[in-house]
Amino acid sequence: MSSKTPVSHPLKDKVAIITGGNGGLGYDMACELAAAGCHVVITSRYPEKLEAPANKIRNEFGVDVLALTLDQCFHDQVKNLAQQAKEWKGHIDILINNAGGGSGASEGDLFKRDPQDMVNLITTNLIGALYCCQEVGRIMSEQGYGKIINIGSIAGMVGRDRTMYRENNKTEQPIDYAASKAGVIGMTRDLAAFMAPYGVCVNCISPGGFRGDNLPKGFVKAYNKATALGRMGEMGQDIGGAALFLATPASDYITGQNLVVDGGFSIWK
Repeated sequence: MSSKTPVSHPLKDKVAIITGGNGGLGYDMACELAAAGCHVVITSRYPEKLEAPANKIRNEFGVDVLALTLDQCFHDQVKNLAQQAKEWKGHIDILINNAGGGSGASEGDLFKRDPQDMVNLITTNLIGALYCCQEVGRIMSEQGYGKIINIGSIAGMVGRDRTMYRENNKTEQPIDYAASKAGVIGMTRDLAAFMAPYGVCVNCISPGGFRGDNLPKGFVKAYNKATALGRMGEMGQDIGGAALFLATPASDYITGQNLVVDGGFSIWK
């Protein structure tokens, strides 16, 4: 047995906000940080969807969890979130801007798309994330430290061949989604420049496609074939490590970057 005293994880007792942390990739990232000893704040637009994941994280990882209702389209709700999170433990160390909207009720096809769905999606994905950066970033600037991790998408980086969607009866990705995620990637770069004098690192993670329960088998097969590693991302497996790296001191000399987690989809021609 080593005589050295075990060193605790550098994220132990840090506080991380994960917007949309009640499910999907947000929940995966919340679990990864909780496993490292972070106390986590998770949010959802729907209060009834918060209790179960909050309890699961508490019970599995032994950390404190604050579950808050948030619709980030509304600045007053974002400001309230930041204030409650700060009052909870006295500091906010990490923000993962994960919450976002999907396609809405209308079709993804640009020529059939409801203009209001375009506005709503961009407001949620881009303006809402900007609100979170403003209010939580303000607190981090006063502290003199922090890590902001925005969640972009390969949709904001590459044009998409929609054949795999149309041939497999899957709603296609709308152009406004790509616009919003490209905005998040661009926002990350300039926010990193703005926040650097305050000791805050700002980076982005751009996931590719992750396999869900309801995806058509034909779509999954086509997506796998279009990916260098031959598969879609797996929930509970492929996103947490990237978030953990960008949240820890291991990435203290990295800011303004976009870490692409897509199995090589965006470089596979």
